[in-house]
Amino acid sequence: MPKMKTNKAAGKRFKKTASGQFKRYQCNKRHILNNKTSKRKMRLRKATLVSASSIRRIKVSLPYS
Repeated sequence: MPKMKTNKAAGKRFKKTASGQFKRYQCNKRHILNNKTSKRKMRLRKATLVSASSIRRIKVSLPYS
């Protein structure tokens, strides 16, 4: 049986944690930052976990994770 291909875009965006969940970085931190509060920008720096509804799609994209 041939190898399964990893979706490269997903491979760069998501990392698997030790507990088996997927970690991702948050959006809205690229431009127009002077309209956003410092508190909001500080929270956007941190990574967050992927929602439960999206995990199945990510597992298909990352077969060897």
